[in-house]
Order: sequence, then C-alpha cells, then structure tokens
Amino acid sequence: MNIYKALNERRSVRKYKTDPVPDEKLKRVLEAARVAPSWKNQQCWKFIVIRDNEQKKAVSACVPDSNPAKRAVTETAPVVVVLCADPQGSGNQDNKDFYMLDAGIAMQQLMLAAHAEGLGTCWVGWFEEEIARAACGVPADYRVVALTPLGTPEVLSSKRARKELEEIVFSEKWGNPFKQ
Repeated sequence: MNIYKALNERRSVRKYKTDPVPDEKLKRVLEAARVAPSWKNQQCWKFIVIRDNEQKKAVSACVPDSNPAKRAVTETAPVVVVLCADPQGSGNQDNKDFYMLDAGIAMQQLMLAAHAEGLGTCWVGWFEEEIARAACGVPADYRVVALTPLGTPEVLSSKRARKELEEIVFSEKWGNPFKQ
C-alpha cells in the first residue's frame, strides 16, 4: 500500500467484526511496530496482545464508560494491544522524556500496518493507567501508554476535517506564513 494512501485513508475504528485476526497479519503488524525508530535506538516499548475475552474485560475496566472506544475494547474487537514503555529505557534531553514519543511512533507504525492489512485500530489514551497495569501485570517501572482494539472494521468512519497547512506551518520563524 502506498504510504500517502495509508496516511490519508486510515481511520479510528470503534466497531469491529468478531472474525479472528489471522496470526500472519498480527505478526506483520507487530513487526511494523518493532522496527519503529526510537531515541538512540533504545526501543523502550513492550506490547501485550490480548485475545482472551475475560482478559479483554479485565483490561476494559480501565476505560471509562463514556469513552466511545469502550465497547470495542470490551466486546467487538478480537484483539486488544496494550502499549507499555520504560521511561528509563529512553532518553531525557532538556527535561523532555522521549519514551512517550518513542512509544507513539511504534504505535503509529502498528496502526498504519494494520490499515495496510485491512484491519482497524483506534488509539485509546483515555483510561485509568493503574487499572490497566494491574489487569496486565505491568511492572511498576513501566508506564501503560496506550491501547488499541484491533480487528476487521465493521464500519468505517468518514474522513474528519483537518487543519490546513497554513494554520499549522510557519516559514523560518513562528508566525511567518508558510511559503510553498
């Protein structure tokens, strides 16, 4: 799949078919996350793949009922992937912790690869970390950064409005209009 096509067509999916995710597709998606760039190549991330319905229910307890992704995590998605990162396993430069960026890049690569495989994902960042940590047995020195349901989309949402380049890009200095 063309990268620009994937970037423009990927959507957050909250309704999934219950069909299982084939092992070979899951492995390719996880491989895409594994090869993500990271600060000094530290690769501070760990992924937990959850297929068991009881374990998905335990993890879904961390997602507030008002979060639109709750049902996907609890009921419909055949897989849930939990992203964890070691803050000490990445860099800190000028009081900027890079583990969040490193983990975010890995998750984005996972999500784009899933899209290329005909699968859907939805970045879930609104959850109770301690509940997720307890449900998954995550060690205290790791952070639970995000989770995503993963499976075949039942419904694809329409493209959402995005800001124009002129609204988010400057030339040379802050405030100077972007020149193309």
